[in-house]
Amino acid sequence: MELYKQEFGQQFELGFDLTLHPWLVDKSWHNDVSPSFYFTTPAGFMVLWVDYEDPKQREDTEQDRYVVMTAVNSGTDEYPEIHHDEESTVVFSSNQIDSSVAYLLSVHTAKVAHT
Repeated sequence: MELYKQEFGQQFELGFDLTLHPWLVDKSWHNDVSPSFYFTTPAGFMVLWVDYEDPKQREDTEQDRYVVMTAVNSGTDEYPEIHHDEESTVVFSSNQIDSSVAYLLSVHTAKVAHT
């Protein structure tokens, strides 16, 4: 079972098929407000937060469902510890799955082309 489902329940729906995006690493933790997934870009680490579909279930009802933020690794390459710090910023935010997946794919494609 996927980590995000262990932490947020079997019924939690991401709105997309995670298996189609194997470069998204599930780092979900039940003490967070929603599931999260980290990935690398040419600019460094980023985290995708996926909140509940129903805004009424979100801790912040004004926040979009899909949010991408810059992140840092306080661990090692072998054992990464990806998280936000005081300098992290939101680089993408949307309630729409189509634009969110398009953004993620464009960032991933840029990384692949960069390597």
